[in-house]
Amino acid sequence: MTSDMAQSLRSSRSSFGSSNGFDAHSHNSYATSNGDDYDSDGSNFAPPTPNTLSSVMPPELAGAIPLIDKFQVEGFLRAMQKQIHSAGKRGFFSKKTLGLQVREKFTFEDMLCFQKDPIPTSLLKINSDLVSRAVKLFQVILKYMGVDSSDRVTPISLDESIELVSKLYKHALKRSELRDELFMQISKQTRNNPDRHSLIKAWELMYLCGSCMPPSKEIGGYLSEYVHTVAHSASSDSEVQVLAMNTLNALKRSVKAGPRHIIPGREEIDAVLTGKKLTTIVFFLDETFEEITYDMATTVADAVEELAGIIKLSTYSSFSLFECRKAAVISKSADPGNEEYIGLDDNKYIGDLLADFKASKDRSKGEILHCKLTFKKKLFRESDEAITDPMFVQLSYVQLQHDYVLGNYPVGRDDAAQLSALQILAEIGYVVFSETCTNLCKRFIDYLIDYLPMNISSDWTSLLERFLPRQIAITRAKRDWELDVLSRYRSMENLTKDDARQQFLRILRTLPYGNSVFFAVRKIDDPIGLLPGKIILGINKRGVHFFRPVPKEYLHSAELRDIMQFGSSNTAVFFKMRVAGVLHIFQFETKQGEEICVALQTHINDVMLRRYSKARAAANGSINGHPSDNVRPPAVDFNEKRVLELSKSLEESENKVNQLQEDLHEKQKQELKIKEDLESLKSILRSEKQYLEEITCERDKLRTLCDEKDSALQAAILEKQSIEVKFAKLNSQGLENNIRKELAETNSQVLRKTQEELKACSAQLHAVEESKRKLVNEKTSLEERLSRLERNNTDEIAIIKENFEQERKTMKFHIAELEKKLEESKRKLDHAQSAIAIKDAELSALQNNLRELEELREMKEDIDRKNEQTAAILKRQGAQLAEMEAL
Repeated sequence: MTSDMAQSLRSSRSSFGSSNGFDAHSHNSYATSNGDDYDSDGSNFAPPTPNTLSSVMPPELAGAIPLIDKFQVEGFLRAMQKQIHSAGKRGFFSKKTLGLQVREKFTFEDMLCFQKDPIPTSLLKINSDLVSRAVKLFQVILKYMGVDSSDRVTPISLDESIELVSKLYKHALKRSELRDELFMQISKQTRNNPDRHSLIKAWELMYLCGSCMPPSKEIGGYLSEYVHTVAHSASSDSEVQVLAMNTLNALKRSVKAGPRHIIPGREEIDAVLTGKKLTTIVFFLDETFEEITYDMATTVADAVEELAGIIKLSTYSSFSLFECRKAAVISKSADPGNEEYIGLDDNKYIGDLLADFKASKDRSKGEILHCKLTFKKKLFRESDEAITDPMFVQLSYVQLQHDYVLGNYPVGRDDAAQLSALQILAEIGYVVFSETCTNLCKRFIDYLIDYLPMNISSDWTSLLERFLPRQIAITRAKRDWELDVLSRYRSMENLTKDDARQQFLRILRTLPYGNSVFFAVRKIDDPIGLLPGKIILGINKRGVHFFRPVPKEYLHSAELRDIMQFGSSNTAVFFKMRVAGVLHIFQFETKQGEEICVALQTHINDVMLRRYSKARAAANGSINGHPSDNVRPPAVDFNEKRVLELSKSLEESENKVNQLQEDLHEKQKQELKIKEDLESLKSILRSEKQYLEEITCERDKLRTLCDEKDSALQAAILEKQSIEVKFAKLNSQGLENNIRKELAETNSQVLRKTQEELKACSAQLHAVEESKRKLVNEKTSLEERLSRLERNNTDEIAIIKENFEQERKTMKFHIAELEKKLEESKRKLDHAQSAIAIKDAELSALQNNLRELEELREMKEDIDRKNEQTAAILKRQGAQLAEMEAL
């Protein structure tokens, strides 16, 4: 096994040497190769220089060449050679010597290669007091990797790994020199490591150390380059690449955030080793919370980003985590406003914060200290008004509501009642009241349970107490507050929850100290002598505002332009500002001085940027316009500033007037509604009275009628009794005679009635028969007339037919004659047309002959004229000849 290990080490060593640009001839030219493939020579230790190293150093160690002066190369190599010779070894990796004993030559590259033996001294030039600690660190590293001087690899348990990592943290976390030494020792064990298990353990340890502490700037540059090379090398093991990439990311975060202030606990180390995620709770100002995950390297900035993703907050640059400390003395009742919010730096580790919370709780004596992480805005900026993200608006509303309930916004009674009504509306929405509950303002407590839903009515009083600042609540009777707030709440029927939140934000924003962040401070130096010992500072875009904490009272404001200078230390903050035209320096004791200065500087930067953009726009406009407009006297600038200030104050007063008008309008609406409700109630009352009177009248009538009926009934009863007495006296014969007489009379009456009816029926019958005879006569006469008309009609039709036939025949004959005439006329027309054509042809021929005749005449005239001219010429020539002959 030993020979196999040596062979593998030799092969890895030779392959690494070839990758670094070495070959066998270059090594053997000045050294002899031993059995362990280490080069041996005499005792020459030429100090390496960057020029000599750059040509033979492998690529991954190129970044270490400029740092050669930080390594004690010669001292380390001499001490290493002594250690090897004293132990009877011939190389870093071998246990026994073979053959002739020769001394080995070690190089800077060998110094930064894996070795399984302890190191005799530190790799870097460090303080002599820390050398022994550096040697112990390497022994811990070897133990964590499971490597000893033998060729065995002995894995260790998880608990042992955690203890060893804690030991490394304990030694190196607070000492920057040992941190650099630790990183160089671990990187040494990751180079040319032949065992995969120990190599992975070395990279795991590198990741653990990089997660909680950074190396120095120089060593960090080399280390980052080396880790990046391994993480992106194609020849690296896949698991090694993953660990190297994690180490690179951890180094980036730790270099930015710095080392951990508290040694990480077992839970954090165990979470990194096992791949778990730790969780903690972050609270909001409305006591809701979200759970976030964290590890050893998670910072506040990482936690804010994660939490913003959980709650879907897209714009979170003005939010951060705060440490909320709330102390409650056991012997006294807890004060809900006794809370202190301390801003946390973005580079603070979550693990350090939680450990600090636990330690503070353990240190607190005689009181219960509640510490928690709270997510809220660092400051309100003017650009926040343009953000419409629902979660952003909700969190801004919650923070302003929290500050208002604590009493940080002193307001009047009317504003307090309006703000309380808006908060209740934003909390539970608008509850529709029944018609009979219109007078609820007068009998609030009695009707509250009857007309509100159960879950709302039970919490209504608690809502009023929760949304009304305690200091304002004591200025008025509780019943008056309830009636005022409820009347305002009922006037907000058309508002939604979002509208209520926006109106709440708008009211607080219009205050001079609206959208402020508040800091509790103590007075150190007050040149004027008017400020109390404890003060609350409010900082917003307008300036610094001073409040008395108990009782909460607004004292003074200093605008940004009046603050000439400001600064802070760990325990105090000062302002050099102008008060009544005179410069004074105010000093206050606080641990949040840096946050106060950052908030002030941020608002000043916003104002300067706004002015710069306006000036730039004005400059661009003046360049585009007339050039003479660019030159402006200082008096004009002063006047413009004064105008701007006056316009600003005018806008504020207009806003306040508009707000008062809105309040007045709402009150008038409420008054009109109350009057309408009163009138409706009066009308209902009048109708009810009338109805009651009608019912009483009917009751009286029914009583009189009942009395009359009773009297009539009594009379009828008496009459009945008398008749019965009479019937008893009469005998049976008299009764029969009476009955016969009555029957005869009734029969005679019936007979007379039937005779009269018979007479009437006979008269009707005669009338009907007469009308029947008349109708029959009329029918016969009509039939005779109809027959006569039919006969006349047939005779007329026959005559008309005969006449028609005759006329048709005559017309046919006439048409035939006309057709014959037409044919004759057509023939004549054809003959005439043919004759005309012949005549036209003859006429055209005659015209042609005439033209030819005229042409012949003209030709004749021309010929005659030419003959005459020729004769004249011949005559003259003859005369001339004669004259010539005569001569």
